[in-house]
Amino acid sequence: MKMKKVILVAILALVGMNAMAQRQEKVVDRIDQRTVQELDHVDVNTLFKPYWYLDLQGGAQWTIGEAKFKDLLSPNVQLGIGYQFSKVVGARLAFNGWQSKGGFDNREIMNFKWKYIAGGLDLTFNLSNLVAGWNPKRLFNLSLFVGGGANYEFDNDEAKALAAQGYNMQYLWDDKEIRPYGRVGLQAMFRLSDAVNLLFEGNANGLSDKYNSKYGDNIDKYVNALVGLRINLGKTYREESHEVYRDVIVYDTIYKYVTIEEPKPVKIEPIRRDVFFIINKYDIQDTEVDKIADVAAYLKKYPNAKVNVVGYADAGTGNDKINDRLAKQRADIVVKELIEKYEIAAERITYDSKGAHEQPFEENDKNRVSIMIAE
Repeated sequence: MKMKKVILVAILALVGMNAMAQRQEKVVDRIDQRTVQELDHVDVNTLFKPYWYLDLQGGAQWTIGEAKFKDLLSPNVQLGIGYQFSKVVGARLAFNGWQSKGGFDNREIMNFKWKYIAGGLDLTFNLSNLVAGWNPKRLFNLSLFVGGGANYEFDNDEAKALAAQGYNMQYLWDDKEIRPYGRVGLQAMFRLSDAVNLLFEGNANGLSDKYNSKYGDNIDKYVNALVGLRINLGKTYREESHEVYRDVIVYDTIYKYVTIEEPKPVKIEPIRRDVFFIINKYDIQDTEVDKIADVAAYLKKYPNAKVNVVGYADAGTGNDKINDRLAKQRADIVVKELIEKYEIAAERITYDSKGAHEQPFEENDKNRVSIMIAE
């Protein structure tokens, strides 16, 4: 009888252990799958924004005439207010003036001057943006402008005095005159900040033959050479950020108290080296050779490791076409060095180029780079 009880207890124990084993197996196998969105990266787009600006300039005027060049130079100032409609086209209302000069050849007393103020409207064209593409961070911009307006001249006493002495002043005007004028010119602008630019300007102006009181059978002309500041009255661009998400599959166990541990792989610390280049170049400098050697040694030490090479170009110079080419060449030369000099298998190397569309460094010059990350 006792032996039967012992056998029965043993059978019940075996059945219970088998049931627990099956339950544990079910807990491990039964999992729920769901998909969630996870932030991958943030894209930032820079967009042009129309803006007003103010020009403050001073310099010199050469009133073209019969006398020597140095005898026809006068001081000159200009104030302008403008609006940039698009990346290329803008308009400016400018007021220019001080004095103009005239003269005669081979006369003991031959020079005379008068005062003027000229106000006019210019249509401007940014040639740098037209040819190389818009870049709000560009250091140098060249613009062409054409325009015209009204020239108000006054205080002609010196010309009247010469006429009284017998000088030929066929078009002598007495008190005040207003004459139309047209002009064309170039502007060279150097960016100092988002708001302030150093501005150099040269413009040529044409008026009627009567401007300098003398008959010449051609239009009268003067040329202004000016330097000053352009002050932007507001933001010239705006940035828009877009969050980019990716779908991630998440697995949740039904029984939260069950923990499934997997063996942890041995972690190898990654290595990063940045190979910097000279502007508009993709040759490897002597100072950068050891960086490539470091990555090659790492790959030989860890046979399962791989390396990714990404080339960049700085956004402060050039245009997208040039920068895309340079970035690719900078990535290619590093990959070629790893394969040919250090005999790293090509299948262990991946590479890409970002042009100037991405800037890994805040300092502009450092973005002429190829970044190697091995792991």
